[in-house]
This record gives sequence, C-alpha cells and structure tokens, in this order.
Amino acid sequence: MSDVLLDAFLDTLILLPFLFLLYIIIELLEHKTQVGKPNGALSGKFAPLLGSVTGLVPMCGFSVMAAKLYRHRHITVGTLVAVFIATSDEAFIVLILSELSVLEKLYSLLAFCGLKILFGAAVGYLLDVFYAKRTNISPVTPVCEAKEHAHHDHGHDHSHGAEQEEFSVCEHKHGRREAVSLYLVSPLIHALKIAAFIFACNLLFGFLFYGIGNGNAEAGEEKVIGFLQGSGYWYQPVLCCIVGLIPNCASSVALTETFAVGGIAFGSCLAGLIVNAGLGYLVLLRDFKKWKENFLIVLVLFAVGMIAGYCVNAVAIAAGI
Repeated sequence: MSDVLLDAFLDTLILLPFLFLLYIIIELLEHKTQVGKPNGALSGKFAPLLGSVTGLVPMCGFSVMAAKLYRHRHITVGTLVAVFIATSDEAFIVLILSELSVLEKLYSLLAFCGLKILFGAAVGYLLDVFYAKRTNISPVTPVCEAKEHAHHDHGHDHSHGAEQEEFSVCEHKHGRREAVSLYLVSPLIHALKIAAFIFACNLLFGFLFYGIGNGNAEAGEEKVIGFLQGSGYWYQPVLCCIVGLIPNCASSVALTETFAVGGIAFGSCLAGLIVNAGLGYLVLLRDFKKWKENFLIVLVLFAVGMIAGYCVNAVAIAAGI
C-alpha cells in the first residue's frame, strides 16, 4: 500500500513543474501577448495539425496544456481533440524499451505516429468546420481598459465583466510586486490545486489496481494485460478503448506492453492509445463545467478510436499481416 502512495506522489510531483510553467504561460497569454486572439497562432488554420504533432511528445503534458487552453478558449475544440488523439502518455517509451526487434520498434513507432497525426488532424479540422458557427473563442481586449470600463459603467453586469477579463490581454507594465503575484504566486496556487486533484485521482486508480492485484498494484496491471490478451480479436478495440479512457499512465503502459508481447493487434492498441489522453481528461473535467460538452468530446474520441481500430485490423486481416 505504501508503494501506491509513493507512486501517486512521485507521478504528481513530476507533473507539478510542468503545471506551474503552464499557468505562467497562460498568464502571459492573457496579460502580455496577443497570442490568445481568435486569429492567433493557437487558433489559426494550422492549429489542429500542430496540435496533433505536439501531442506525440511522450507523457501527457501537452494534453494537460490543451485542456487548460481550451477552458480559457484560446484553442478550438478541434485542436483540443487533435492533441488528445495524438497523446500516448508513456506508450512510445514502453515500446522503445520493449523486447521487439529494432525494425519492429521502428515500423510500429512510425505507424503509430503517422496514423495519430492523420486521425488527429482530420478529426480536428472536421470538428472545427462543423462547429465553425458555434465556436466561441473569446475576443481579447485590454484588461486595463476592461477594468476602467467596468469602473465607470455602474450599470454594467459585474459577473459578465469578470468573465470577460479572464480572456483579456493587458499590455501595461506591472509593478514588481504585482508582477510576482500575477506571474508566480497565482500560477503556483493554481498548479498546486490541480496537482492535489491529480494526486487524489492517481491514488484512486492506484488502489484500484492494488485491489485487482490482491494487494499488489503491479499484479493488477498484469491482470489487465492478461484480460486484454484473452479477449477475442474483434472485441479487442472495444476493450482497449475502455482501458484507454483510464486517466493514468498505467493504461498506456498496459496497452503497449500487451501489444509488444503479441497479446493484441496493432489496430487494437492504436484504438486504445487514440482514446488515451492521460491526465488531460482530469484537467478538462476538473476545470471545465460544461458536462454535456465534455461528454461529447469523450464520445468523439471513443468513436474515433473504435473506427480506427476496426479499420486497421480489417486492413491487416485483408493483407494477411
């Protein structure tokens, strides 16, 4: 049980500096630069493609960043989904360290990366086209002007003004104390809050595997791997997608290890890794309160994973691979 606590703590501790940096970036986006504008780089015509490429970076850091930027409406839903589809958490690291031959590792990595970019960019652009009229990336206006306007306009709805300021840009120079509070203290507090939530979720899933393994978390992961190995060829994409939804690195590790030992087909593993967005799910659900929209995002990811898994498996069968 102490191992579960230690693993949850270390996993969260590793992510904390990235969260801190992420919140500093968000503050800079909203107070110093014009990047957050609807026509900026983060929401431009290449955004879904760039999102699917950056999502390939090992670990789930970029999915966490995408979820936060989406909450602040700095990126579109298409870009968010593109990053989530491309995210593979620790899968590529596990694959590189597996006992597969060098050529098998190379072919698998290239196939995973190519298909994830393809599906991520394609689905991202489709969503942005479909939601073109519904996408509401908040226009960026100077914070200081917004505050002055709110101060002089006594009849203005203050709650609306506060919401608008969240997506504002301030180009005025701040004093040293104000800058420290804005760009260091505030990001640190936000990062610690999210880290506490992630730590609680890591504990939850750690104890879940601990229970499955009858007092051994690693044995629990092995049971999940054995379950995937025993599933039928055409049931694998469904089961892998369900496993991929687990917002913990254990899911990507289990899927990749099972694939590496020949327990599941390539398409089935791809399906699970497409659905797997790591801790990005936790941040999305923790910070963004539109549950219906969250459900639709998860549903789209699950559907894309299923379609990709079955299509790739069908091609493999037809080609006799």
